Amino acid sequence: MEKKYNWWLIILFYVTTTLNAQSQNGDSINSVILADYNKKIAEVNQQRMADSAKKAELLLKINALKTTDNLQKEELQKQITELAEKEKRRLVLKKIEIDSLRKFAKGYPVLGFFNDTIFFIYSKLGSFSAKERAKAIEERIHKLGKEFTFHSDSLQLIQSETTIDIGFNEYTLMSVTDNDAIWNNTTKNQLASHYRLLIGDEITRYKAETSWITILKEIGLALLVIGVIITLIKYILKLFNWTALKIEEQENKLIKGITIKNYSLFDANRQVKVLLNANKVLKWFIILVIIYIALPILFGIFPWTKNYASTLFGYILNPVTKMAISLWNYLPNLITIIVIVVVFRYVMKGITFLKNEVEKGDLSIPGFYPDWANPTYQIVKVLVFAFMVVVIFPYLPGSDSPIFQGVSVFLGFLFTFGSAGSLSNIVAGLVLTYMRLFKIGDRVKIGEVVGDVIEKSLLVTRVRTIKNEIISIPNSTVMNSHTVNYSSDAPDKGLIIHTTITIGYDVPWRDMHQALIDAAAKTDLILSEPKPFVLQTSLDDFYVSYQINGYTKEPNKQATIYSNLHQNIQDICNERGIEIMSPHYRAARDGNNSTIPSDYLPKDYHAPSFNVSVDKNNK
Repeated sequence: MEKKYNWWLIILFYVTTTLNAQSQNGDSINSVILADYNKKIAEVNQQRMADSAKKAELLLKINALKTTDNLQKEELQKQITELAEKEKRRLVLKKIEIDSLRKFAKGYPVLGFFNDTIFFIYSKLGSFSAKERAKAIEERIHKLGKEFTFHSDSLQLIQSETTIDIGFNEYTLMSVTDNDAIWNNTTKNQLASHYRLLIGDEITRYKAETSWITILKEIGLALLVIGVIITLIKYILKLFNWTALKIEEQENKLIKGITIKNYSLFDANRQVKVLLNANKVLKWFIILVIIYIALPILFGIFPWTKNYASTLFGYILNPVTKMAISLWNYLPNLITIIVIVVVFRYVMKGITFLKNEVEKGDLSIPGFYPDWANPTYQIVKVLVFAFMVVVIFPYLPGSDSPIFQGVSVFLGFLFTFGSAGSLSNIVAGLVLTYMRLFKIGDRVKIGEVVGDVIEKSLLVTRVRTIKNEIISIPNSTVMNSHTVNYSSDAPDKGLIIHTTITIGYDVPWRDMHQALIDAAAKTDLILSEPKPFVLQTSLDDFYVSYQINGYTKEPNKQATIYSNLHQNIQDICNERGIEIMSPHYRAARDGNNSTIPSDYLPKDYHAPSFNVSVDKNNK
């Protein structure tokens, strides 16, 4: 029976300890912890009472035995000793269990007259739970505070069979049990004496602080504080009214406005208004701070409102304290972030140095062109920055918070789907850069747009036409269009300028070739070497198509070259009596003036007459 009982106590201790290790400090969980413990303690107490009854029965049997029955006495005495040992083991296990509960469970406070805590109750007593017991003791103390005959020495300690009662005359305030003593890690007598002293001091302090003399002193002190506050506010208002007048007086004197280079950020009048508004804000801020500081002082004067004073101070002190503690705890992470940023900054400086060397041509990398240096640098810069953010992210405050992570995912989702078009342009821009289709300053034709490239970015390519029109073309459109680059081979091989002219069959082709070559030779910016050449591109019904081709190294001046070439062709043809007619040319010219301008015709030129022939043999 004893062995089974010991095992039950060990299991009870293990289950209770496990339950308490998984508990939290909330009131509901705390109630469960204490209720479960008290339930088990009640079962143990029942067993203890049964053992006490058995011990009393054994003592009666010993007393009833004759002096000669020594063997039977020894047997009965042995059973009494075993019961005493069992009681000791119960107390040890109870103390171990309460020590484990003390880490997790919190007691119910017995509040004084001004909502200050006198002591805590952890265990139940009889039909009273710990919470009900604390409330009952509190009500009795408050009731005793109204007794005019009370004195702290009038509180008595009354010893009963299992408890020590604290009473006043025949009025019992509370009972102190063995469980209470174990919870407070002391003896029952010491705890009862301590509670008696706390209750006596609380009632005495209440009577002292609620006496008419004390209340009148507190009212006088409160009026003094209010007077000081009103006086301070009055002089603060005067001070800030004076500063406002001084600010207005200094307009166009000391206050002349704020100018950054050639931009006037504030003129004198606007600066005065800003300073007056700042003066007003500062005035009311100081007044509110004074009032906020004064309120806790006023509340602290009266015992009924002292808790409000600490609460008001707590509204500012608690957040400031938490911020200071959080900042202090975050300092190691902050230092780590600073070190990471410094390291990455010097890494970027090294990459920037390499970029500049490649861009200037001082550093040559086989297969890597200098114009790739800047776009490659931008890509590497983004990658390095992204890697730095990844490294720093775990050290950011709240980085492991589900809300922080959810916001990060949401922003990534918005960026991905909101910038789909932009991303396609960026990818196209990178491809165009490494394809080297064109560079800044090249004369190009993109789709139907002809002009000089003035800007290449990750998103768009900007072209200036010969009419000074700036056209922005998305890089994805450039990738999907055919691109003609007039400038890429012009410096080495030259760009071939070509134009086509149609001349009738009556003009010898050799004469026409020479005339076109001479016209090209007279045209500025067309090279003499390689020599211009002529291609006959077609033999049509009424004319021959001659194409003059000439080399130039100035592709950006094509409009001027074409204009000059056309002028020279007209002049040479006119000088050599070659008519340029469009769209068709007929050889029959009887009775018609020549199309050559009169300046190029002989002075005695006359239009030919019509020639008519008659066949006399035709009947």
